[in-house]
Formats: sequence, C-alpha cells, structure tokens
Amino acid sequence: MTLSFIPLGIGDAFSALHYGACLAIEHREADESTWLLVDCPHPIRKMLREGGLAAGVPELDVGSFAGLVLTHLHADHASGLEGWGFFHHFALQRPALVATHPQVHRDLWQTLQPSMGVLLRGPERTPTEYGLEDYFDVRPFTDTTTIGPFTIRCRTTWHHIPTIALRIEAGGRALGYSADTAFDPALVEWLADCDLIVHETNLGGAHTPYDQLRELTPELRAKMRLIAFPDGFEPQHIEPLVQGQRVGVG
Repeated sequence: MTLSFIPLGIGDAFSALHYGACLAIEHREADESTWLLVDCPHPIRKMLREGGLAAGVPELDVGSFAGLVLTHLHADHASGLEGWGFFHHFALQRPALVATHPQVHRDLWQTLQPSMGVLLRGPERTPTEYGLEDYFDVRPFTDTTTIGPFTIRCRTTWHHIPTIALRIEAGGRALGYSADTAFDPALVEWLADCDLIVHETNLGGAHTPYDQLRELTPELRAKMRLIAFPDGFEPQHIEPLVQGQRVGVG
C-alpha cells in the first residue's frame, strides 16, 4: 500500500506562473488506486490533464476521484467548483462528493447559486431552478470523516474566512496540510507527527511568514514541503513543491 500525491497547483492567488494550490492524492493497493482531491481551483480539468501527464497518469480526470475535500472558499482554492459540479451533473450523471466544514458548507451555495441555480430544460427551454443537492453530495464534518480508504481529520485555521487544515490518513501513512493560515504553533504541533507536511507560506497577516517556518526544528523542516508561495520565492531551508511532480508520503 502506498500514499502519494501530485501537486496540481502550487501558487498563490496572484501567481502568473502556477495554478492555485490543489493536491491530487492517491492511495494505491496492489493494482487498485483511489484518488482524493484537495481544493478545486479553475481550470481544474486542465490542471488534471497537465498534472497527470507530468506525473505519468495521463488518464487522470474528474471521474477518477472518490471525492473532494474543500478547505475554504477563496477563489484560488474553490473557483473550479462550478465546472466540477456541472461535469458531474451532465457528464458523469452523479453528484460530486464534497467533504468540508459546516461553516464552509453554510456559504457554499451562496457562492455558486448565481451561476448554477437555473438551467434551461427540455425542448421549450424552460427555466428550471436547481439547488446545491442537484450537483453536490456535501458531507459537513468538524473532526473526522472517511472517503474510501482515506480517513480525513480537520482543524480550523487562522484565516480571513472559515478554513480547515487537514490530516489525511491511508495505508498506514499520514499527510498533513496546513491550508491557508497565519502562523499557528498549535497547528504545527497538530500536524507534527504526520509522515509529510504540506505548509503554506506567503505575505500578510493571514498567511505564514517563511521566517517562522525556517525556525522550526530540523526534523520538522525535513518532512515539510511548501505550497501557495509567491512567484519568485526561493527558500533555502525547506523544500517547495513542484507542480506536477509526484511526492511519496513516508
């Protein structure tokens, strides 16, 4: 059994070089793979195509995924949800499974309703109202949930809007993900025993300054990878993720 992931996007909200932060996580047992998506920026299908080709998984597509975990609703993490929902509805003809915190769930349809709330149906092109449940199977959780072989634990972070950090466990391995957050020693401690930690670093009071991560112990820095960093960022002490380059966990 193995746990690994492909960084489909590693940039911040203003990047001209990279897609927004997004991970495609694979649990593989024998010849069977289960995929989990973390966050969903636009253009998600293009990201899957490019990331899959780069990582040697050219067949990776929306239908490959058992579900999606959504950390928060900022556009660089969630702007692909409209396309994700429409593709499930029209092409796959099943709702998209989305696991997220109740506070994120609360605002989800308010974000999507203007573009997804009415469709023209039938030969008469009758305007027909649609709701969140017509596109998504949302599973709110405040502590732990499961999707296939993945056990997913969450913890809220310090950010402008409701946001969750994640511990994703499968195959005896654990991947930690800070999501967007101000530097929080308690969060670092919560993630510390994971086999690999993906942590954001960026500017501003709602993000984590690199200098504070650089002061962590060598043991923590060695199993940490950086994401959501600004263009031109060149860290010396912690390895940044590379878009499309598969990373093993443990």
